[in-house]
Amino acid sequence: MFTDGSSTEPAGRSAAKHPQSNDLASDHAGSQDVDVQVPLEKLGAVRQKLSTIIRGKENVIEQVLTAMLAGGSVLLEDVPGVGKTTLAKSLASLIELKFARIQCTPDLLPADILGSSIFQPSTGNFEFRPGPVFCDLLIADEVNRASPRTQSALLEAMAESQVTIDGNQYPLQQPFIVIATQNPGGFEGTFPLPESQLDRFLLRLPMDYPDEENEINLLLESSDESMVRGAVDPTDDESIMNKAELLQLQSAVGRVHTDRKVAQYIVNLVGATRRDSRLRVGCSPRGSKMLLRAGKAKAILSGRNYVIPDDIQSLAVSVIAHRLVPRSGTGNRSASELIVQDIVQQIEVPV
Repeated sequence: MFTDGSSTEPAGRSAAKHPQSNDLASDHAGSQDVDVQVPLEKLGAVRQKLSTIIRGKENVIEQVLTAMLAGGSVLLEDVPGVGKTTLAKSLASLIELKFARIQCTPDLLPADILGSSIFQPSTGNFEFRPGPVFCDLLIADEVNRASPRTQSALLEAMAESQVTIDGNQYPLQQPFIVIATQNPGGFEGTFPLPESQLDRFLLRLPMDYPDEENEINLLLESSDESMVRGAVDPTDDESIMNKAELLQLQSAVGRVHTDRKVAQYIVNLVGATRRDSRLRVGCSPRGSKMLLRAGKAKAILSGRNYVIPDDIQSLAVSVIAHRLVPRSGTGNRSASELIVQDIVQQIEVPV
């Protein structure tokens, strides 16, 4: 059994430790697949490198890597200038993924993302010109500044892994991961994502400001050129792992064992959101599936081939909160997160 010893607790809260939880899969605690040993070690090196680029955000980095292993997309939300885009670009560089970046603006059209058919006079036919969505990792900067029509086109591609242009379907290559960033609601010129589109993201994560010590180090380590540009160069190092190795790890996620007690625990968590009087809309079955999917990826990242309750606890807020609609108003991230935290503390943990 792999144990990398580098699991990181969620910032601002601690998942309860349950020594008995290993008994949930005692019959499945054998060695992890040998073919993922090297990719897993390389992924650990990627995580370590990212932690030197994005200081003080180890939990955010771990959850982004978890989403990547699960084949899910991530919505990074916070004020400008806290490293959202730098994290996404650094990840693409370190894993040698083909990536594209879209700067979302109100005049961005669906064709600017998906591609379009162009008439070729020389042949008399229309030729499809693929858009930036045909890549391994798509960075959608400030997605809430794009119009709802353009947002829908992007999120449809995320949900179906294909695009339809002029009646023709074009499959997206695998892996296909979207890391979108958005500024908090209330900023002028934004179009908040509705709940049905937020549901397409596996995780919704805040970046938050760095702590004082890490911000001082950031200033001291930044070159004059990078400070003039207003950003730190993500990385000038070579890639640590390749796409084939990432696909190996993603395939291993599907083979992670889930004990029935863990599945029951997930159902109890999402069921509580449907009965909570503070919520107008609770978590859907898709949300429970996404929570298990993320939990399996977290297990792989931690060097295990089985899910434990701690995996589910550490991801519950990031996976569930953006799928809820509190009665206090839609899109209230803080309110939803507090409710999920309360539910996690109330629901009995299986042993």
